[in-house]
Amino acid sequence: MSLTTSSAAPAPRANWGRVRPSRRTADKAMRVIATAFTFLAIFVLFWILGMLIVKGIGGLSVATFTQITPGPGSEGGGLANAIVGSIVLTFLGIVVATPIGVLAGTYLAEYGKGSKLADLIRFINDILLSAPSILIGLFVYVIMVEPLGGYSGWAGGVALGIIAIPVIVRTTEDMLRLVPGPLREAGSALGAPPSVVITSITWKAAKSGMVTGILLALARIAGETAPLIFTALNNNFWFSPTLSGGISNLPVTIYQFASAPYENWQQLAWAGSLIITMSILLLSLVARRIVRGAK
Repeated sequence: MSLTTSSAAPAPRANWGRVRPSRRTADKAMRVIATAFTFLAIFVLFWILGMLIVKGIGGLSVATFTQITPGPGSEGGGLANAIVGSIVLTFLGIVVATPIGVLAGTYLAEYGKGSKLADLIRFINDILLSAPSILIGLFVYVIMVEPLGGYSGWAGGVALGIIAIPVIVRTTEDMLRLVPGPLREAGSALGAPPSVVITSITWKAAKSGMVTGILLALARIAGETAPLIFTALNNNFWFSPTLSGGISNLPVTIYQFASAPYENWQQLAWAGSLIITMSILLLSLVARRIVRGAK
């Protein structure tokens, strides 16, 4: 789910008095086609949301949030262990990604302006931003799961963190570039070193935008399934405090339950999908609220 942080100015109206009729017709046809496809996109979006609400709300109950996932073919049960596991994995991912992403974005915006190293980092970050998440899961499987001898919550957190890093790097760099130069010059004129100017002035000025980037990264990794299949896998129990072994999580639970032949599991899969969608929607609304407050 993407979030637009700026609004574009409306396109200027053409002077139709000097435009040939054929061009007017072409413009009207283009306007009709663009409007039709816009309504088509909105229709598909509301279709998906409507289906999630209709099919998912039937699986929501107190037991959904208090009981663990049921075994194959058994009745009842809920998604409590999967919800808690997803929160733990997402929290780990953000803890891993935030310091790396913020510091890398700060380097690109403040120290590496115009340098070849900054261009190389920006290029690699763009590739990582569009890399399939399943490749990142496979990468973490090779460097953590195989050497450590099994799946774990730590591996899942690292995989989600790698996915979140490029989002935070890009947002941090963009927000720091929006800070007016005279603010930095005023800090330097008072004798403050660059590190103090960045942490005490630039970061504070861009704080809202940087927090928005972290929230967007959080929404990005909350619904990831493929990397968790290779790293944290899943189970039907509460997670171990040491985060060793497979750890239950919503995305993989939805994937497994939706493809199972048990009606109870399929109902819980729809309920889990609705919970994830509403959580991401809530995070996006909070991010928009922060951006609007900053303006």
